[in-house]
Amino acid sequence: FLFVSVPLDAEKCGACGPGFASPLDAMKGKSETRGRACLREEILYVPCIYRNTGRGKPDFLATVDVNPKSPRYCQVIHRLPMPNVGDELHHSGWNACSSCFGDATKKRNRLILPSLISSRIYVVDVGTDPRAPRLFKVINSEDVFWKCNLGYPHTSHCLGSGEIMISTLGDPAGNGKGGFILLDGDTFEIKGNWEKGDKVPPMGYDFWYQPRHNVLISTEWGIPKCLGYGFDPHDLKKGRYGRRLNVWDWTTHTYIQTIDVGEDAAPLEIRFLHNPNAAEGYVGCTISSAIHHFYKTERGDWAAEKVIQVPSKKVEGWLLSDMPGFITDILISLDDRFLYFSNWLHGDIRQYDISDTHKPKLVGQVFVGGSITKGGPVTVCEDEELQSQPDPFVIKGKKVPGGPQMIQLSLDGKRLYVTTSLYSAWDKQFYPDLLKDGSVMLQLDVDTEQGGLTVNPSFLVDFGKEPDGPCLAHEIRYPGGDCTSDIWV
Repeated sequence: FLFVSVPLDAEKCGACGPGFASPLDAMKGKSETRGRACLREEILYVPCIYRNTGRGKPDFLATVDVNPKSPRYCQVIHRLPMPNVGDELHHSGWNACSSCFGDATKKRNRLILPSLISSRIYVVDVGTDPRAPRLFKVINSEDVFWKCNLGYPHTSHCLGSGEIMISTLGDPAGNGKGGFILLDGDTFEIKGNWEKGDKVPPMGYDFWYQPRHNVLISTEWGIPKCLGYGFDPHDLKKGRYGRRLNVWDWTTHTYIQTIDVGEDAAPLEIRFLHNPNAAEGYVGCTISSAIHHFYKTERGDWAAEKVIQVPSKKVEGWLLSDMPGFITDILISLDDRFLYFSNWLHGDIRQYDISDTHKPKLVGQVFVGGSITKGGPVTVCEDEELQSQPDPFVIKGKKVPGGPQMIQLSLDGKRLYVTTSLYSAWDKQFYPDLLKDGSVMLQLDVDTEQGGLTVNPSFLVDFGKEPDGPCLAHEIRYPGGDCTSDIWV
């Protein structure tokens, strides 16, 4: 289908703002600011975590060389340590993205790094030297607490206004509370809360906005002081994990609707289709291991339907007798054709054709680790999908610990990058070898015609070989933007 171009005559301007005029321009590498096709990604930014590893080192931002022609291919070429220990860097976002494309005064030159546990927010200069980022500003947790009465920041998105918005999991005491921190896009000072009114959701996590439909939808993970130290099955059935999609009025900043996706579903990553006219998208539910398709109804409100269910496996030798897939990350290709998600516990990454958004069709699947591999402590007794347990995943002579977790797709849709750490407290519980051996980054080759995933056997970034000891690598960002950070308005 045809995407509508951005406003403000973006296609006519000689020097527009950051990002791309449309999702399809991004996919083609067509940047108005450069006037030529952009090259494929050459470096990636990855937060690396030492919290819970026992090493007493600060988390750092790694710059990874992913240029196959480079002599340092698959190597960490720069490390920017944070000034504090125990932050738990997690997700990151930009000071400006394609939502600001019509504003020539904006530049994508700062990476925003919220700390999930300490509640500090770091602003990193990636514009002066993209291959060697430097710390630009630290927003202290006390400012977050006092100015917003929020804590545990998670997702950062840039807004078309030039401001930066960060979702949170709870309040300063670790109780659940779904709110948003608003930063000034120039000074990075906290302006206050984005949300208005007395009504707020009981929990928070991720969010996405779609201004053409006057909507923002946020998700819920769980209560920070409960999930912060690991997964306790006794917390299930006690309302300590999320079950709602929370709908906000984009103009008035008010909380207007709740969509229930099931008890203990824990809906995490949410993605609208990239087409800014689209009134639909998908959310991945971790504990229930389901994908829900959400959409705007004819009445003008919002609804959701379950369109994919990953069956649990009957197992022995694990925490519970039923092992869920544990969907921890999802994304949509820029042409809105394919949906991808990772099953952190089962160990597979899946690709679905979503040409019919109500009926996703599985077209690609590959196992790259997980908890059910042959020879491990877990025995699968009943499995609706597999005839036998997968073989352990070995690449370049390394047996990969953990399972596929964060994913990021190249702009052209042909390369899917994967890291294996979820969150240090849960890594320690479910995959203790991750803390001993370190996580990895992998790359899958994608068939963008018929669908299909294959592991690139020459690509491995081994974070077990870091100078300060093995660490836990999490989310992936490209300097020029990617399909989970850029929003078109």
